[in-house]
Amino acid sequence: MKTVKPKKFLGQHFLKDLKIAQDIADTVDACPGIPVLEVGPGMGVMTQFLVRKDRPLKVVEIDFESVAYLRTHYPQLEENIIEDDFLKMHLERTFGGQPFVLTGNYPYNISSQIFFKMLDYKDLIPCCTGMIQKEVAERIAAGPGSKTYGILSVLLQAWYSVEYLFTVHEHVFNPPPKVKSAVVRMTRNATTDLGCDERLFKQVVKTTFNQRRKVLRNSIRPVLADADHKAQQEGRQPKDHTEFLSAEIFGRRPEQLSVAEFVNLTNAVARETSETA
Repeated sequence: MKTVKPKKFLGQHFLKDLKIAQDIADTVDACPGIPVLEVGPGMGVMTQFLVRKDRPLKVVEIDFESVAYLRTHYPQLEENIIEDDFLKMHLERTFGGQPFVLTGNYPYNISSQIFFKMLDYKDLIPCCTGMIQKEVAERIAAGPGSKTYGILSVLLQAWYSVEYLFTVHEHVFNPPPKVKSAVVRMTRNATTDLGCDERLFKQVVKTTFNQRRKVLRNSIRPVLADADHKAQQEGRQPKDHTEFLSAEIFGRRPEQLSVAEFVNLTNAVARETSETA
């Protein structure tokens, strides 16, 4: 069978360098003894190294041409080639509810969505490795005070330890992307409970970073406004938040807050809105 032609609409950039492919495949060794799910294997440049590891392996691929190629060249994986959209999969069914490592040369156009989905299944995915756009890798690994520190940084680091492993240059792909790539590894940390309302935590993080140039006193207002609106709908009087917003933390910007400080902020917002929620 002929090789698969990369499809722009799927964000496909096929890795050509076998040494780099092996290095990426070997990142799963940090979480031994559990199955591996590879996302977007394409023509199997990483798959060829993953199948040599003594552990269950499944691959999920949305491109029908790539699926046909994999079935021809990796007959041992026939029952473990999933032709599907990863973002629509019910991951609890993938290995019968067993935890697994997530890995892959992720399509750049959906890498953030992949990680948001991983967070939904964080108790099933103790380790995630793979290659993404360098800019995204720097973002998720960034710490407080960095210009690249943002929504993904906080939400991922709340549950995972993030390691930026190495950079991959454009010329090792077909077609070469216009940006550099990077390989990362995320390993579940010891957190089992954030100590705050998770839904509100996400809302606070996303709302404040959506206006990241503003101080929290201004960027947090939509969250408070939601609670006030609900109070009005229920016939209750909204609170005056002036005193609440006078606290020192509200003079800072979101990129200056650590994960722990976002947890504290979430709890403070929860207390402030409890009478109007």
